[in-house]
Amino acid sequence: MANGILKNVEIKGIACAVPDHLVNNEDFFGVFGEESVQKFINMTGVKTRRVAIDEQCASDLCYVAAKKLMERLNWEASTIDALIFITQTPDYAVPATACVMQHRLGLSDECIAFDINLGCSAYVYGLWQAATMISTQNINRVLLLVGDTSNFGINPNDSATAMIFGDGGTATALEKTEGKDIKYFLKTKGSGYKYIMVPAGHARSRSQTIVDKSEYELSMNGADIFNFTITDVQKSLADFMAENSIGKNDVDMYVFHQANLFIIKHLTKKLGIPIEKVPISIDRYGNTSGESIPLTLVDALGSEQSDDTIKLLLCGFGVGLSYGAIYLEMKKSACIPMIYTNYYFDGVDKK
Repeated sequence: MANGILKNVEIKGIACAVPDHLVNNEDFFGVFGEESVQKFINMTGVKTRRVAIDEQCASDLCYVAAKKLMERLNWEASTIDALIFITQTPDYAVPATACVMQHRLGLSDECIAFDINLGCSAYVYGLWQAATMISTQNINRVLLLVGDTSNFGINPNDSATAMIFGDGGTATALEKTEGKDIKYFLKTKGSGYKYIMVPAGHARSRSQTIVDKSEYELSMNGADIFNFTITDVQKSLADFMAENSIGKNDVDMYVFHQANLFIIKHLTKKLGIPIEKVPISIDRYGNTSGESIPLTLVDALGSEQSDDTIKLLLCGFGVGLSYGAIYLEMKKSACIPMIYTNYYFDGVDKK
């Protein structure tokens, strides 16, 4: 597996913006029946979710988070060398949303800007990409934006997907810092690419006549995803910790992708991790795709004022199937409080 250490890079700040629009899963009693919905809530842990209004894109949420973070860190737009935008719900098929965001945020024309198409593993892959650029190139500051409006394209009558996803956008500021390292592993099991999939709507289906509307909607094989998590992900994570001499006392907080509560609890148990070290956000925000790890960090640490460091093990896994982990230290105060907003871009951004 791809693994290693990237030197002289540090997370300086994390911000997260979620829609102000709150959805309670108990509101689905009339759609799927009270017994069915309650069973779903008990298994997944999802009680409420933040869902974007129709006009709101992942980029809008990332924009709000990025502006707040840049203000908090006193980062001038001209000092940011690269912008990475990771999403599976971009603004357009063409161009890359990162180019739009470079303009909206007022970054320099010298700034590198590009999109990555990843879901559940987006944050760990994004941190690796940003850290690689800083560690190996003449780049000092990178702004990593990860967000999705996953409820776009969801069938409201599909009980497997209608109540699970939340929307959000995050911004993470990384900077070259002597003596700060990031350890990582990244893997892919593409044989399971059909486990989470939207079959139609892009180039592979362009020559086909699609009759079934559900082909344009997300389908998910929960049983196979669960087996993948508690076997492949668990083993790889245990091997990563062993190979890097990361003991359980060397981790203050394990932040897992918030797939569902059932999966998180089983993964925690199989790894022998104290549940007290595993923060949960899925109960109030739902499965927020690639941004679930930074969202959970902000939810857990956003009120911290301490400059004490915290040792984190971050693990993302899912759609692709793509997975990996990052081990690092950062200041507790790096996370700023959660932002709630229904703001959307109408051609001119607010100042």
